[in-house]
Formats: sequence, structure tokens, C-alpha cells
Amino acid sequence: MESRSTAEARSVRECPECRAPVPVDERHVDWCAACDWNVDPGAQDPEPGRIPAARRRLAHAYGKQLAAEMEQGGGQSGPVWHDAATLSAFALSLVVHGVTVVLAVAGILLVVLGWHTGVQPVVGALLLGLAAVLRPRPARLPKDAPVLYRADAPRLFELIDEVGTAVGTAGVHAVVVDPEANAAVTTYGLRARRMMILGLGLWEILPPQERVALLGHELGHFAHRDTRRGMVTGGALHALATWFYMLAPNRPKSLMDRFVNAVTFLPRWTTYGLLIFLDHLTLRASQRAEYLADVSAARAGSTEAAVGLLDRLLVSQAVGPELRRESVAAQMQGGSAGREARDAAERGLWERLAARMATVPEHEYERLRRVAARRGHSVDSTHPPTHLRRRCAAAGGPYTAQVTYGEDRAAAVAQELAPARAALARRVIRDYAA
Repeated sequence: MESRSTAEARSVRECPECRAPVPVDERHVDWCAACDWNVDPGAQDPEPGRIPAARRRLAHAYGKQLAAEMEQGGGQSGPVWHDAATLSAFALSLVVHGVTVVLAVAGILLVVLGWHTGVQPVVGALLLGLAAVLRPRPARLPKDAPVLYRADAPRLFELIDEVGTAVGTAGVHAVVVDPEANAAVTTYGLRARRMMILGLGLWEILPPQERVALLGHELGHFAHRDTRRGMVTGGALHALATWFYMLAPNRPKSLMDRFVNAVTFLPRWTTYGLLIFLDHLTLRASQRAEYLADVSAARAGSTEAAVGLLDRLLVSQAVGPELRRESVAAQMQGGSAGREARDAAERGLWERLAARMATVPEHEYERLRRVAARRGHSVDSTHPPTHLRRRCAAAGGPYTAQVTYGEDRAAAVAQELAPARAALARRVIRDYAA
């Protein structure tokens, strides 16, 4: 990729395992491409708990099989929301929400009809509180982040609309800008309006066409109707997980604890079984939707841009530490000098971040690809492993860009984002040192 640094590492050392030459760069991990010595020194521990472990087993079972299907043409098909597994998941989700409705109705009746007893209203209030916790919740627009509407950023929304047309869906009603290295789409409010979350920590380190690919990927989730992101199925997964943790056994310290654990044993494991079954019905379709979103990224921005985007996601984990380093450096001075240092740090923050990330050498990208292949589903079971996504994106197409993001358009969008960029730079410098 053109923006990636091709500078050689400063020096070379000998691999302690196989004696092959190892590039040395103080900014990155020393590792051996010949024998994989030290390739993953910071291996993450899997998320603890029965539910994450079960999801990892399910994800691993699909794994390479699903990737092979996508490479053989699975990415050419349309949405899979209407298949038997998804319909079964929808039906089971309605049953789960039906239980919540029953709790709410029972709570209301106990409060209204049993008011004179004094006890029933208390039980009813508890049931209403439980129903409130279990209910599906529409997302809300955040109050602590810049929110852009069409009138605020017409050129950005024009770009999003054009990308949406390229991937077969509509645009969004609002764009939430935050400082993180992320991007997402969801709906908000009872009218299920569309919202895109655009993280400057990711947006700013991407070359222009990879930004188009990013928008194509996120809008692809709308185009392919990822059921786990919907309020019905996503809300049911949340409700079942809440039930399971509420019914978790207490450490037996008394006879009463043992009695409660015995009483809750059957409902707890029934809930666990339903949760794993709903995961089984939806996880494969959700991972396939992720692959299809990558196809949407390639169609909008080009195959090269989609592959580059996935590479850039590998290094995006370094964005948070970079922003914290900027904040710490600015906070180390006090008084008027400190205020000047913070003001200076805010100016050009995002440009400095992009410049640093553009100097990541190719051998670090290769290390991170190998790390992704080693870890697989061990950390994140909700997404296919990045190395499989990258392989599928490279094998598909090849697609040429349907949407181009030239200098004039990029400058216009940057101007529209300028107030949000400045506000979030202030937040990063002020808060990230904590």
C-alpha cells in the first residue's frame, strides 16, 4: 500500500532459535519470520466464563468451513435473513420477549389488584423492575459525542449515500463521531433511524479509498441484514444472558444457599441451553454477514482498498496507546506552560497520529497477520478471524472502485469534520492520561 512505510529497520539481530536475521525496530516487536520466534509475546487471554467459551467453540466449528464457502462464491448471494435458522432464531426470540411481557403484565396486575394486601405490590414492583432490565432497548444518540446530521455535513452524507447505493442500501440519518479506532452502524430510537459511528482513531489513519471501503463495510451490514444486530434477536440474546447471570449459583455458605442453588439449577441450565441454541442459530449467519460486509467494502472501494482496510485494522490496536501517549506528554507540564502544551498537542493531533501509523513497517503487518491466524476465535468469537477475512477479500472479485474519494471531496469532508475533530482532540488531551 502506497502510504505504508517501506523504510528498512534500523538494524538486524540474530534469531536465538534458528539464527536467521531478525529486523530490529525499537517501536515494534522483534520477531523471526523464519521460525515465528517471539511472534506473539503479548498473547491475550480468552474472555472468561461459560458463555464466551461456548461461543468460541461454536465460532471455531464454523471457522475455516465458512471461509471456504465464501471463497467458492458464497459472497455473491444475497441476504440470508430468510433462511430456516434465522427464522427459527426470530421465533425463539419472540418467545423470550414473550416471557418478559408476561413478567410485566403480572407485575402490573399484582400492583393494581393486590394493592390492599401490601405484599403483592412489592412482588409486582420487583417483576416490573426485572421486565425493565430484560426488555429490548433501542439505542440512543449519545450525549457526550459530536452528532452530525445531513445539514451539518452534506458532503459526508453525500459520500455515505453514494456508498450505500453501491452496496444496495440507503444511507444514515446521523453520524456520531468519537475518538476511538472503530466504526459501527446501528439504529436508534423507536423509529429505528440509522446511525453510523465513525471513530476518528480509525478514519484518520486510512487512505482515501480505504475510507470508502470502511463505509462500504459498515453499510453492508444494513444491506445484508445482520440479525444479531437487530432489536429482536439481539435483545433476546441480552435477555437470556441476563437471566443466566441472575440465576448464577451462590457460593454455598449456609443451608439456604444450597436450597436456592438447588431451586435455580433447572431454570439456570435451561436458560443456558436456550442461549447456546440461539447462539447456534445466529452466530454462523452473523459471521457470514461480516464476510458479506467485506464484499460490500470491496465493491464500493475496490478489492485492494478492502484488503488494505483489514490490514489497517490489525495495527489500529496501537491507536489507543498513541493517543494516551499524546495526552500524558501534554499533561506533564503545569501552569501556563502546561496550558500552552495542551493547546499545542490538540492542534494537529489527528495528523500526527496518521503520520505515525503510516510509518508502520511491512514486517510488523506480517507479524500481526500471523498473530491473527494463531489466535483465531480465541479472543473475539463474534467476528471471523481477520486473517480469514483478509484471505476471502483478496480472493473475491477483483472489484474496481464504484465510489472514488478524490482530493476535492476529501478536503470538503475534512472541513465538515473539523469542529468534531477539534472537540475530540480536546477530550483526548484532557482525559486520556487518566
